[in-house]
Amino acid sequence: MIEDQMSTFMGFANIDAVIDIAYLIAATLFIVGLKDLGSPATARRGNNLAATGMFLAVGATLLTPGLKDIPLMLLGIAVGAVISVWLALKVRMTAMPQMVALFNGTGGAASALVSVSEYLNRGAGDTGNLTWRVAIVLGTIVGAITFTGSMMAYAKLEELMTGRPIVYPGQQLVNGIIGIAIVVLSYLVISGGDIERNKIYLLAILVLALVVGALIVLPIGGADMPVVISIQNSLSGVASIFTGLVLMNWSLVVAGLLVGASGVVLSLVMARAMNRSLTNVLFGAFGAAPKGGTAGVAGSGEAKPMRSVTPDDAAIPLAYADRVIIVPGYGLAVAQAQHAVRELADTLEERGVDVRYAIHPVAGRMPGHMNVLLAEANVPYDQLFEMDLINNDFQNTDVAIVIGANDVTNPAAKTNPGSPIYGMPVLNVDQAKQVIVLKRGSGSGFAGIDNDLFFKEQTSMLYGDAKDSLVKLNAAVKAV
Repeated sequence: MIEDQMSTFMGFANIDAVIDIAYLIAATLFIVGLKDLGSPATARRGNNLAATGMFLAVGATLLTPGLKDIPLMLLGIAVGAVISVWLALKVRMTAMPQMVALFNGTGGAASALVSVSEYLNRGAGDTGNLTWRVAIVLGTIVGAITFTGSMMAYAKLEELMTGRPIVYPGQQLVNGIIGIAIVVLSYLVISGGDIERNKIYLLAILVLALVVGALIVLPIGGADMPVVISIQNSLSGVASIFTGLVLMNWSLVVAGLLVGASGVVLSLVMARAMNRSLTNVLFGAFGAAPKGGTAGVAGSGEAKPMRSVTPDDAAIPLAYADRVIIVPGYGLAVAQAQHAVRELADTLEERGVDVRYAIHPVAGRMPGHMNVLLAEANVPYDQLFEMDLINNDFQNTDVAIVIGANDVTNPAAKTNPGSPIYGMPVLNVDQAKQVIVLKRGSGSGFAGIDNDLFFKEQTSMLYGDAKDSLVKLNAAVKAV
């Protein structure tokens, strides 16, 4: 009998050791994978390493002694795998911002549901220790806010609702009242007491946090989506930390710490690239300014014409240029023109032209959006340059091609103190000898103001769908 008990104990001890080692390896893979994600050249490897670490962590968790409902868990994993593979095959690269928003939201929802279910499964009088109760409440709040906030961002990105800020009278007051209610209910749950009553309080916290998540993103404009997605990504990591503490799963805590910390750093980088603070992004309703006229320079009230050109006209300076810089923006993604722009670049390179791409940190609708699109079109990584590395080179550039980028190329950010984007770091496209802007129409960008670049003497506007314009431009260059 004693030998059987010792054998069982040693078996559990061995399993615990295996699980701990697996978690350690998984955490190492997470860290190395995250480091590799810092460069486009190693991003694919980093993603594979992190995925391997997660696979190892999940497998180790399933080995936990006393774990119940394993068949149900395996069924959930199978269903999730099928859905994720289907989405990976179906979703276009241009829709990656929406996909990332969904990922953040489902991660937050999972954390909130785990926290609530763990608390609801407690028996009478079993309220757990103080640390556990704090983790339960914070996991519920952060997870719920992440879910509805991400779903609101998804709706704006997918154009299921307007991308403009939505504000209403007393908005901050409503948010404040709900916030106070959440704090009071959280205090009651954390303090202990009657667990059956506290279960009702926790459900109320869940509902109120879901409402707050949506209300926070509602007044945020489309121009701020890169920062919003980055913040939501960070919050999903923070929610995972609390879930890990609730379940006493250290691998989940480590993964959450990495996601949360990297998301905070990225959010700060995004906000700095817009010369704004995170609080201003979340509460400033950026983009609420009325649109400027389609032809006037912002703030001047002066109507100036834009000079339009045909593909044949635009092809001449490109064909005889020595240096060309391509500036991709959200219009490139909308038109799915990433392959067409690479083909144009290939044609120019065959003629001996030095072609590079200038990437603004907030170009597109999520961090790294342009890098992802251009990578799908097999644009060489060494041709992609961040704003700080290429901005001084525009003055020595023969032609700059702007594709659907508006606010991030607006020189008013440097010259017009009255502009809503004044002080925001922008690409120095206006310093190029010639500028060709590919744009569907003459309207303003997400900031709701005109782009002074469009009225410069060296700027030519090539109107039309970006993909179609690039195809025609490429053919015209070949014909020169």
